[in-house]
Amino acid sequence: MKQSTSPPGDPLSVSRRSFLKNLGTTAAAGAVSAAEGIAQESARAGAEAVQGPDAVPITLRVNGETRPLTLEPRVTLLDALRDHAGLTGAKEVCDRGTCGACTVLLDGEPVYACMMLAIQAQGREITTVEGLARNGNLTALQEAFVDKDASMCGYCTPGFVMSLTALLRRNPHPTPADIHHACAGNLCRCGTQPRIVQAALQASGVEVLSRTEVISYAHLA
Repeated sequence: MKQSTSPPGDPLSVSRRSFLKNLGTTAAAGAVSAAEGIAQESARAGAEAVQGPDAVPITLRVNGETRPLTLEPRVTLLDALRDHAGLTGAKEVCDRGTCGACTVLLDGEPVYACMMLAIQAQGREITTVEGLARNGNLTALQEAFVDKDASMCGYCTPGFVMSLTALLRRNPHPTPADIHHACAGNLCRCGTQPRIVQAALQASGVEVLSRTEVISYAHLA
């Protein structure tokens, strides 16, 4: 085995054997540290109480009210709202997180209620379409939906209203492109999206003419 040619006592003198020995010691120490970290994480995870499969008590904060419920942990937020809290505004249509009819606000952000568990929503502020009107007075957006006839069968309407409510809260004066982007996760099978865009624009303070009015004005000109 070839040894270092540095003079004895030189601080830079390192033999191949000592180098490999030190390398192995360092690697072993790193492995032990990593194993201890994993063990601590596993211990913390194991210390958490397992809930279910039977019903457990949970508390949801919905539309400013605290609602104690007893649900199986597998119950979705949508089913909890509709079947246990009596709030049927959010609609179950696709149940696959693709149509947006079940959209509610979670801490002000739109989410698909069919795609999360009710137990996960504890400690969060949930707003459904029932929680928008105050003292029987519709919001400007809801009134615009009526004015612009932006509802057809009505199944998709609550989801659109919730998605656009979130948009108007963070951006009171959106462009048509902003509105289309905010509604990208909502589907209307009746094809009333153009009127929905008009309603959102009106709610933001932009007066929008219908196509019939535009044709009429053009004829008079």
